[in-house]
Amino acid sequence: MLVGGAVTHRQRPATAAGVTFLNLEDETGMVNVICTLGLWQRYHRVARASSALLIRGVVEKADGVVSVLADRVEALPMRIKAKSRDFR
Repeated sequence: MLVGGAVTHRQRPATAAGVTFLNLEDETGMVNVICTLGLWQRYHRVARASSALLIRGVVEKADGVVSVLADRVEALPMRIKAKSRDFR
């Protein structure tokens, strides 16, 4: 699956064993994205610097929550500036 949108926030809870969580938003709503430690190490520059992203991955559903387990990340150019809430 390929999803894209503005990054609303990035989170890396201490209890998540290095997993980083992103939320993307577009005109249809929000999507949760799970980035494993290995994926984050590979794509961290673009994932941290871009205000919008294209994410390729696999859809998973656990405990009623639908997420995309990312396997590729790339920048999505936007015409407007957007600021995300990161690592709070």
